[in-house]
Amino acid sequence: MSESVSVRCPVCRRAHLFAAQCYPCACGAPVAPPLDPGAAAAPVTQRSWDEEWVTVRCAVCDRPAQWPRPELGCPCGTVLRIPVAGVDDAAPASPAEPARPAFQPVTIRTARDAVTAAALYLRWLGHRDVRRAELRAPSGVALAASGLLAQVDPTVRPAEPRDVECLWLAAMTESAACVYFTLAGYTDEARARADCLGVPLFVLDLTGTPQPVNDHADALTA
Repeated sequence: MSESVSVRCPVCRRAHLFAAQCYPCACGAPVAPPLDPGAAAAPVTQRSWDEEWVTVRCAVCDRPAQWPRPELGCPCGTVLRIPVAGVDDAAPASPAEPARPAFQPVTIRTARDAVTAAALYLRWLGHRDVRRAELRAPSGVALAASGLLAQVDPTVRPAEPRDVECLWLAAMTESAACVYFTLAGYTDEARARADCLGVPLFVLDLTGTPQPVNDHADALTA
């Protein structure tokens, strides 16, 4: 459990007690971004993928990994970015792990959590350089890694054949493989199209665990 710090909203001046969420390192130890109690929280006025992730080293194995930068939603409607202390500026290296531990999910409460869950799952699969793709996805958020393009759709609408085809075409343009994550599942036609095109399909349950939907997803997980 990470330590709590006092955070004051600069807009409404409310004070909050905040503790950063812990995430599982590849070694199994919990990792939480170290908070800086001496720095003031700043309102989030615009989002940048690079600013939403921070590199933190595990205290047990010293392995660096990128985790979501802590944020707090104030009742006044302001989203606050919580200052983090003692973190690495450089992105972690991406060696392949000789043995893979069990995936540790992140509970999904918001659309941002769904994107985080998918990114963590891709890292668990060995794609250490996961980042937000420059591609504008038809719905949801596109993620990219070396040789891979992923789409994360946190809406309540089941994915349709066109959604799968757009992802596949974008991946073909980049000479990359692709994978689709969604919260609401897929229509029968979308699943059939994905099977034909070789696109792995996953459904994100609310625990944050991606569930394979087709044989291509089973093969990717294995």
